[in-house]
Amino acid sequence: MNYYPPCPQPERVTGLTPHVDIPGFALLLDCGDTPGLQVLKDGRWIFVEPLDGAVVVDMGRITEILSNGLYKAPEHRAVVSKSKERRSIVTFCYPALSFKVGPAMELIKLGSPPLYKTVTVEEYLGCFFNPKPDVPFIDTMKI
Repeated sequence: MNYYPPCPQPERVTGLTPHVDIPGFALLLDCGDTPGLQVLKDGRWIFVEPLDGAVVVDMGRITEILSNGLYKAPEHRAVVSKSKERRSIVTFCYPALSFKVGPAMELIKLGSPPLYKTVTVEEYLGCFFNPKPDVPFIDTMKI
């Protein structure tokens, strides 16, 4: 659960720094009507407007790898409001540690060469939590 209190100077505060989620996907429930989730699109931050009772599905890096780059995991962040509090609930969905993460064979058979290595989820998480200096995580997964 995330809680973002009102902030008199929201331009000076980061609710949640820009990032890309690493799991297969994340489910986010905005509790209320205060926008705060933003997605980077074409170099601009765009608000994801909360819809009452709707769940936002955010594809993570595992989905990007499984799709062989067809789907890109979006960079996103949370911002705070000057006058309203905001709450959200998020859950991350991972396959089993022994599951192999790599481009789906169906995509490779269609003539697209694999862009990413195939590793277990355990190896994938090991690479994420032990990053190479100055190398974006997704680049360590590329062939």
